[in-house]
Amino acid sequence: MPDLLSEIIFIFQRLTWLSLVDLFLVTLIFFVILLIVRDTQAMILLRGVILLVILLSLLTSLIELPAFSWLMSTMLPSLLLAIPVIFAPEIRRGLERLGRAGSSPFFIQRDERALEATRQMVRALVTAVARLSAKRHGALIVLQRSESLEEYAQTGVRLNARVTPELLLQVFYPNTPLHDGAVVIAGEMLVAAACVMPLSSSGILNRSPDRQMGLRHRAGLGISEASDAVAVVVSEETGLISIAHSGRMIRRLDSERLEGILLAFYQPATSAGGVLDLIRHFFHRERQPNRPE
Repeated sequence: MPDLLSEIIFIFQRLTWLSLVDLFLVTLIFFVILLIVRDTQAMILLRGVILLVILLSLLTSLIELPAFSWLMSTMLPSLLLAIPVIFAPEIRRGLERLGRAGSSPFFIQRDERALEATRQMVRALVTAVARLSAKRHGALIVLQRSESLEEYAQTGVRLNARVTPELLLQVFYPNTPLHDGAVVIAGEMLVAAACVMPLSSSGILNRSPDRQMGLRHRAGLGISEASDAVAVVVSEETGLISIAHSGRMIRRLDSERLEGILLAFYQPATSAGGVLDLIRHFFHRERQPNRPE
């Protein structure tokens, strides 16, 4: 014990401010990596890799195995090169989030006329979603924000029409040519219907207690992971209304709460702090398991 204490004291005596900066940077890098792969299938893979490295390190240090140690030291550079390939989607998603951090749409000034047009669009959307939910007609509505969704709109049928409840109800009426796929809304216009969205690569839906979530929910969560868009999903099986943003999904929304969340995304810059707090409150609640109805 005295030897251990003396070693600890010796280490602290050698610490300088450069050493603290060095440790902080290394810790920051590991923190960012864990933040990027959080709530993804890559997190499970990362745990397995870390466990394997620890076991191999203990094995080679406790037992004298020259050939095995040589093999491990030879394979280590290859494993380091393979990590960017394995975690490519998560790394890309994390860099996209960093890039979006400096261009938050909350701080874009909008005049009162534009805000009123947006409110009318949101009311029309909420009215249509409530009626789709009551009839249990499945729907996926994606609202474009600061990032363009043109590449996804090109996969569907161009409409370029003003958003109305009747138009959305007609698009998502079962067995019509446009009811499959997503609707893309940019501003106050319905740009395209029957659009193909990327499916989520995270494990959030797999861990959910609700097993009835299908491709619409995975596509809604996927587009929120790939962009800063907001996705509204109506379940065909249950009629439940969900909303996805930034790789998070909240469910069992009613019309009033849905309208409040959507309007919060379009508040002017003067109330940006309150809007951020409101949306953070809504989406952080989803880290807890959904309660049964």
